[in-house]
Amino acid sequence: MRLLHIHMGYEGGAERFFVALSSALARRGIEQAALIRPGRAWRAELPAGMRVEESDYRRWWLTRFTAQAKVRRLMREFRPDGVLAWMPRAAELLPAEAPCPRVTRLGDYPNPKAYWKFRHTDILVCNTPGIAKWSVDHGWRLPVRVISNFTLAKPSRPEPRSAHGTPEDAFLVVAAGRLVRLKGFDVLIRALARAPGAHLWIVGEGEERPSLESLSREMGVVERVKFLGWRDRPADFLAAADAVCLPSLHEPLGNVVLEGWALGKPVIAAAASGPAWIIQDGANGLLAEPGNPDSLALALRRLADDPGMRRSLASSALLALRERFSEEAVCREYLGIFGPAPTLR
Repeated sequence: MRLLHIHMGYEGGAERFFVALSSALARRGIEQAALIRPGRAWRAELPAGMRVEESDYRRWWLTRFTAQAKVRRLMREFRPDGVLAWMPRAAELLPAEAPCPRVTRLGDYPNPKAYWKFRHTDILVCNTPGIAKWSVDHGWRLPVRVISNFTLAKPSRPEPRSAHGTPEDAFLVVAAGRLVRLKGFDVLIRALARAPGAHLWIVGEGEERPSLESLSREMGVVERVKFLGWRDRPADFLAAADAVCLPSLHEPLGNVVLEGWALGKPVIAAAASGPAWIIQDGANGLLAEPGNPDSLALALRRLADDPGMRRSLASSALLALRERFSEEAVCREYLGIFGPAPTLR
């Protein structure tokens, strides 16, 4: 089987899952090619032997024609059995005619005014039921499939707490993601001020970092919060945690939840649509009211005070991970769209 990817993203969770999925498919003997933006830091992580070409894409720039020409050439030369576009911008580059399924993967809620971008899409793959329902409710009439992500994290060596001035016996919470308003890191910092003794590591970069650093000083927790920036191996930092937290106000899925689970960590998340679908509150994780520091602080204190609960939640989470979000299950679903699914070599 041959699969052509079109990926016009930048850096973030969708890009990390693109690397993970293409690597998993390569292990199953799938030949792959991809058109991506130039200069991506994650290009070197794509599987060996994968044909990779680059082109920028702006709808009103000449790069539009360059990218379209490269897609046409890849279709002729590579002769794929399927084409997978990652998000709406990439869907604009799907060929008008193709002898194979043209699939667009959605990891977030599309703008209803942008459905014209899917005019050459045969099947939508949504990584949560909420995105699938949104698409159908807003006019999508062709087939839609729900296929979640599998986790990217693997057992790793925990980052030493001493390297960041964090006491070994402290209750350590680790959060990861882009430092933007919707990720709710300000809510987490306010919650930390209501959870005496807890420490927080934030892994990631973004436009909100200066205001978040200022907020940590304002809330009197600056000594308990460490901003660690973008890291190539975020799993090492999650592995050092007593609990992983995802405080997002809007989160279509929540890869950090799955990554925390894979590392054997209890997870607290704001009950945005994705985490609320993944987590059974009190069974395999804790949910807090989105945007509410008091609700999040209560969950932090519950875990800090109850090591037994931490162990129980982590154990149940590993079971849910194997049953619902394994690499094997997700690859089987994707390959089932394009043809018979090979087994792992």
